[in-house]
Amino acid sequence: MGLMNTSRMKSPWIIHVNCTACNGCDIEVVAALTPMFDVERFGIVNVGNPKHADVMVVTGCVNPKTARVLKNIYDQMPEPKLVLAIGACGGTGGIFAECYNVLGGPDKVIPVDAYVPGCPPRPEAIIDGAVAALGLFEAKAKAMKEKAKKAAEKAKAEA
Repeated sequence: MGLMNTSRMKSPWIIHVNCTACNGCDIEVVAALTPMFDVERFGIVNVGNPKHADVMVVTGCVNPKTARVLKNIYDQMPEPKLVLAIGACGGTGGIFAECYNVLGGPDKVIPVDAYVPGCPPRPEAIIDGAVAALGLFEAKAKAMKEKAKKAAEKAKAEA
């Protein structure tokens, strides 16, 4: 694994995206970032720019207006990227799943790599979910490398 992917595993930068959440999960995500839970011991840093983020933390269910924004932010993140859905709403749409304006969880719009259940989940559960999801970076980096290798071989064969 290269230097970039090793650094992503050892010091992932996250971006927090709120898709119409009730703020219960948001408060717990912010609590996980405080010195009491000391998420920085894992190298996790919250950033505001998706172009710098390795992991997207999504709270809340997705509606048609936030779906476009969520997809836009996801597309701006560099590969390989991870998506962590937080809470019951982030997993299935929660109590709002049957509402006329709710599409469901973020997995209806973007691929989600890990889910943290709960309403709202405790900061310890959010940290455990984030650390568990970091193991997926190596597999994603390897798949990305294989895809690039095949594309290069295809381009070489066509030339």
